[in-house]
Amino acid sequence: MTSTTTLAAALPAEHRARLMRFAREASFASGARLFEEGERADRFWIVRTGTVVLDLSVPGRRPAVIESLGHGELVGWSWHFPPYWWQLGAEALSPVRAWEFDANTVRALCEEDAEFGRAVATWVGRVVADRLHASRIRLLDLYAPHGSGSRS
Repeated sequence: MTSTTTLAAALPAEHRARLMRFAREASFASGARLFEEGERADRFWIVRTGTVVLDLSVPGRRPAVIESLGHGELVGWSWHFPPYWWQLGAEALSPVRAWEFDANTVRALCEEDAEFGRAVATWVGRVVADRLHASRIRLLDLYAPHGSGSRS
């Protein structure tokens, strides 16, 4: 994957190693909900195998799938910004194996090591920007009279 938002591309090796010391293995069956929009965001995941889809509640309709995430990608960014509530929902599209991280632990690491904290903040910021763009494109494709005009 060539995305600049994957863990391998976004964090220098020393910061990746530091973060991974706090990883726990997690797995989700196909169809399992990782989190729901509006719930407390107290953890996040890095996908190892499988696919996770992000969705957005749309009143009177089924949730709109915004983006699919795979190997090396961050699932969840809301843990990084107060008030720490999920802005989207997430579901395992296939069986998923992931690294799970406790948000409080990682936020504490960011506070005690400014360089690490800046690297994580830059990574999460890139993810937020990418997800905002993907959300805009997807919602225009679904609901605008002529779509987004993008061929993404």
